[in-house]
Amino acid sequence: MAIRLSSSFTLLVIFCFFTIPLFLCNGFPDQPTGQHHHHPRFTRQNYRDALTKSIIFFEGQRSGRLPANQRVTWRRNSGLSDGSAMHVDLVGGYYDAGDNVKFGFPMAFTTTMLSWSVLEFGGLMKGELQNARQAIRWATDYLLKATAHPDTIYVQVGDASKDHACWERPEDMDTPRSVFKVDRNSPGSDVAGETAAALAAASLVFRRSDPTYSKILIRRAMRVFQFADKYRGAYSNGLNKFVCPYYCSYSGYEDELLWGAAWLHRATKNPTYLNYIEVNGQTLGAAEYDNTFGWDNKHVGARILLSKAFLVQKVRSLHDYKGHADNFICSLIPGAPFSSTKYTPGGLLFKMSDSNMQYVTSSSFLLLTYAKYLTSARTLVNCGGTVVTPKRLRSIAKKQVDYLLGDNPLKMSYMVGYGRRYPQRIHHRGASLPSIAVHPAKIQCSAGFSAMKSQSPNPNVHVGAIVGGPDQYDRFPDQRSDYEQSEPATYINAPLVGALAYLAHSFGQL
Repeated sequence: MAIRLSSSFTLLVIFCFFTIPLFLCNGFPDQPTGQHHHHPRFTRQNYRDALTKSIIFFEGQRSGRLPANQRVTWRRNSGLSDGSAMHVDLVGGYYDAGDNVKFGFPMAFTTTMLSWSVLEFGGLMKGELQNARQAIRWATDYLLKATAHPDTIYVQVGDASKDHACWERPEDMDTPRSVFKVDRNSPGSDVAGETAAALAAASLVFRRSDPTYSKILIRRAMRVFQFADKYRGAYSNGLNKFVCPYYCSYSGYEDELLWGAAWLHRATKNPTYLNYIEVNGQTLGAAEYDNTFGWDNKHVGARILLSKAFLVQKVRSLHDYKGHADNFICSLIPGAPFSSTKYTPGGLLFKMSDSNMQYVTSSSFLLLTYAKYLTSARTLVNCGGTVVTPKRLRSIAKKQVDYLLGDNPLKMSYMVGYGRRYPQRIHHRGASLPSIAVHPAKIQCSAGFSAMKSQSPNPNVHVGAIVGGPDQYDRFPDQRSDYEQSEPATYINAPLVGALAYLAHSFGQL
């Protein structure tokens, strides 16, 4: 973590013809940009392989006591006394990125997006559905611990500045495991709203497979949301020197209140939440011009989510969210009126130099999800006279995912372990240091920096890790010290899980 600012062709045709709705097979004509023109029914990417790997990644990010079925074997147990500084059990959860701190805000967003991926596209995941559920449960088990006390959320374990002064395996961690919380006196409506969203979304994931667990999640989500709404404030006010400049709440907390309410409405169908959205939606969702969706800013996600209630469930009072969602979509369409998105010369959506790939994966997911809602409602997007079809949205999303997987000027896959060429020196402590199996002796805090500075490839291939990605000119130096471009993060992977499931299904790979 670093500072974050805000088989054969014929078979496939036959398979398509008999088993998949026509629009899935016909989709994805490449947009004319002077780039590759594939046959629309053929893709060079193995989305199924990428899907499997995108989920395995989460096992490499696990904190706590690892289960017997752990597939990432270069990791071992870590953080087994987490929470003891405040006499609470906070063992488990995920390290957010390449360091050993557990940041609750991005962890909750990761959980919401993994859950949304499964809710929209889990029916297409086949054998990967169980793995995706396990990735979600690893997070929700932790979030239940973090919210066990009413009107309190434990939002971070580990002192970020001390952690960043070391380069050590999580298994060797000896930096302070300080515990930070929000409560009535030091509120955090952003982190609480996101945690409520995560628990509510996950409750839907487990509704059929584990109804008892699902009920625990939704009850907790309701309680946490009540706390978020009643004691209002940004968590980085009270915890500024611990959470900033890492996961400061730059966009305020209003977006998380709307997002949390939207998820609780979807999970409970309780009119209380619809009423909350109707009464507060305008003030909470005011930043309509804001088209960035990520761990800090949920405005666009909330609009897409609420537009489903209007488009599919015909909740008339949410009519405006279709317009707001359309505005976001129009901002992404190259050449359309109101288009405001920058793309690299090679065609990658480019928002910012630090961890740009998170915006690529989240936008691709939203494009595919909105295309699904539009198709259900048999409607389109109108961008100032330019009509945009669901097929076009899917085509843009596919192009972004294909770029990430290797269809780019460097012919480089930005997912570790996928494709012929991928980053070798990712900014990740555990991956860059020899595993316990190879080097059982402890590697001290500063001793690890020699590995960080070395030009050698990482000894452990962190399969499925998606890095921050290339710069605005499609360049990627593959330097371990370059956290902006070379660090993976859970919230980069989470939305891609859904997008890959959809694409793997569309191309007959699942």
